[in-house]
Amino acid sequence: MSTDARLIDIPVISEPAMTLPSMNVEPILHEVRHALRRLLETGETSMIDLRAMPLAPGEEEKIRTRLGTGEVVIQLDAMGPSTLTETAYSGVWWVEHRNPNDVVTGLYIEVAKVPSIVEPDRQDLIDAVARLNDDLENNDDE
Repeated sequence: MSTDARLIDIPVISEPAMTLPSMNVEPILHEVRHALRRLLETGETSMIDLRAMPLAPGEEEKIRTRLGTGEVVIQLDAMGPSTLTETAYSGVWWVEHRNPNDVVTGLYIEVAKVPSIVEPDRQDLIDAVARLNDDLENNDDE
Protein backbone atom coordinates (compact mmCIF):
# COMPACT_ATOMS: atom_id res chain seq x y z
CA MET A 1 0.00 0.00 0.00
CA SER A 2 1.45 3.33 -0.97
CA THR A 3 1.72 6.35 1.37
CA ASP A 4 -0.79 8.29 -0.76
CA ALA A 5 -3.41 5.57 -0.42
CA ARG A 6 -3.15 5.66 3.38
CA LEU A 7 -3.57 9.44 3.53
CA ILE A 8 -6.84 9.19 1.65
CA ASP A 9 -8.16 6.81 4.30
CA ILE A 10 -7.55 9.31 7.12
CA PRO A 11 -10.86 10.89 8.12
CA VAL A 12 -11.00 14.68 8.03
CA ILE A 13 -12.71 16.21 11.01
CA SER A 14 -13.88 19.75 10.52
CA GLU A 15 -14.30 21.97 13.60
CA PRO A 16 -15.67 25.49 13.68
CA ALA A 17 -12.96 28.11 13.55
CA MET A 18 -12.22 29.66 16.90
CA THR A 19 -12.86 33.38 17.13
CA LEU A 20 -10.07 35.01 19.04
CA PRO A 21 -10.86 38.21 20.90
CA SER A 22 -9.54 41.30 19.17
CA MET A 23 -8.05 42.42 22.48
CA ASN A 24 -9.49 45.91 21.88
CA VAL A 25 -11.64 46.28 25.00
CA GLU A 26 -8.85 47.46 27.32
CA PRO A 27 -7.17 49.77 24.76
CA ILE A 28 -10.53 51.41 23.99
CA LEU A 29 -11.18 51.98 27.69
CA HIS A 30 -7.69 53.47 28.05
CA GLU A 31 -8.43 55.79 25.12
CA VAL A 32 -11.66 56.84 26.84
CA ARG A 33 -9.67 57.64 29.98
CA HIS A 34 -7.17 59.76 28.02
CA ALA A 35 -10.02 61.53 26.18
CA LEU A 36 -11.76 62.27 29.47
CA ARG A 37 -8.56 63.81 30.84
CA ARG A 38 -8.23 65.97 27.69
CA LEU A 39 -11.83 67.12 28.06
CA LEU A 40 -11.19 68.10 31.66
CA GLU A 41 -7.85 69.80 31.02
CA THR A 42 -8.43 71.49 27.64
CA GLY A 43 -12.11 71.16 26.78
CA GLU A 44 -11.22 69.05 23.73
CA THR A 45 -13.93 66.54 22.78
CA SER A 46 -13.27 63.10 21.31
CA MET A 47 -15.18 60.51 19.32
CA ILE A 48 -14.34 56.80 19.04
CA ASP A 49 -16.02 55.08 16.09
CA LEU A 50 -16.71 51.55 17.29
CA ARG A 51 -17.86 50.48 13.82
CA ALA A 52 -14.34 51.18 12.52
CA MET A 53 -12.80 48.83 15.10
CA PRO A 54 -12.24 45.11 14.59
CA LEU A 55 -14.23 43.97 17.62
CA ALA A 56 -14.71 40.27 18.22
CA PRO A 57 -18.18 38.94 19.06
CA GLY A 58 -19.20 40.04 22.54
CA GLU A 59 -16.61 42.78 22.88
CA GLU A 60 -19.02 45.63 22.12
CA GLU A 61 -21.21 44.38 24.98
CA LYS A 62 -18.16 44.09 27.26
CA ILE A 63 -17.30 47.74 26.57
CA ARG A 64 -20.91 48.79 27.17
CA THR A 65 -21.00 46.83 30.45
CA ARG A 66 -17.68 48.23 31.65
CA LEU A 67 -18.79 51.82 30.94
CA GLY A 68 -22.15 51.25 32.63
CA THR A 69 -25.17 53.53 32.41
CA GLY A 70 -25.59 57.00 33.84
CA GLU A 71 -28.63 59.14 34.49
CA VAL A 72 -29.23 60.84 31.13
CA VAL A 73 -30.69 59.36 27.95
CA ILE A 74 -31.39 61.60 24.95
CA GLN A 75 -33.47 60.34 22.05
CA LEU A 76 -33.52 62.09 18.69
CA ASP A 77 -35.30 61.43 15.45
CA ALA A 78 -33.35 62.86 12.53
CA MET A 79 -33.18 60.59 9.47
CA GLY A 80 -33.82 57.71 11.88
CA PRO A 81 -33.70 57.32 15.65
CA SER A 82 -30.59 58.12 17.65
CA THR A 83 -29.99 57.34 21.30
CA LEU A 84 -27.36 59.17 23.32
CA THR A 85 -26.79 57.50 26.66
CA GLU A 86 -24.60 58.89 29.39
CA THR A 87 -22.37 56.16 30.77
CA ALA A 88 -21.57 55.74 34.44
CA TYR A 89 -18.69 58.15 33.75
CA SER A 90 -19.79 61.76 33.43
CA GLY A 91 -18.75 63.18 30.06
CA VAL A 92 -18.64 59.76 28.38
CA TRP A 93 -21.58 59.06 26.06
CA TRP A 94 -22.68 55.93 24.20
CA VAL A 95 -24.06 57.21 20.86
CA GLU A 96 -26.08 54.95 18.57
CA HIS A 97 -27.62 56.06 15.26
CA ARG A 98 -30.15 53.96 13.34
CA ASN A 99 -31.74 54.39 9.93
CA PRO A 100 -35.53 54.45 9.39
CA ASN A 101 -35.42 50.63 9.09
CA ASP A 102 -33.94 50.45 12.62
CA VAL A 103 -30.54 49.23 11.38
CA VAL A 104 -27.55 50.57 13.34
CA THR A 105 -25.66 52.97 11.07
CA GLY A 106 -23.27 54.47 13.61
CA LEU A 107 -21.95 53.46 17.01
CA TYR A 108 -19.66 55.80 18.91
CA ILE A 109 -18.26 56.61 22.27
CA GLU A 110 -18.24 60.39 22.53
CA VAL A 111 -16.33 62.17 25.26
CA ALA A 112 -17.89 65.61 25.69
CA LYS A 113 -19.88 67.61 28.21
CA VAL A 114 -22.86 67.31 25.84
CA PRO A 115 -22.95 65.17 22.68
CA SER A 116 -22.15 67.29 19.65
CA ILE A 117 -25.32 66.31 17.79
CA VAL A 118 -27.49 68.13 20.38
CA GLU A 119 -25.42 71.32 20.49
CA PRO A 120 -27.09 74.00 18.38
CA ASP A 121 -25.20 75.40 15.41
CA ARG A 122 -24.25 79.10 15.66
CA GLN A 123 -26.46 79.96 12.68
CA ASP A 124 -29.39 78.14 14.30
CA LEU A 125 -28.92 80.32 17.41
CA ILE A 126 -28.84 83.48 15.27
CA ASP A 127 -32.04 82.36 13.51
CA ALA A 128 -33.69 81.59 16.87
CA VAL A 129 -32.98 85.11 18.16
CA ALA A 130 -34.37 86.62 14.96
CA ARG A 131 -37.54 84.50 15.10
CA LEU A 132 -38.12 85.28 18.78
CA ASN A 133 -37.59 89.00 18.08
CA ASP A 134 -40.16 88.82 15.28
CA ASP A 135 -42.59 86.94 17.49
CA LEU A 136 -42.23 89.46 20.32
CA GLU A 137 -42.62 92.44 17.98
CA ASN A 138 -45.72 90.95 16.33
CA ASN A 139 -47.37 90.06 19.63
CA ASP A 140 -46.55 93.10 21.80
CA ASP A 141 -50.22 93.86 22.38
CA GLU A 142 -50.88 90.63 24.30
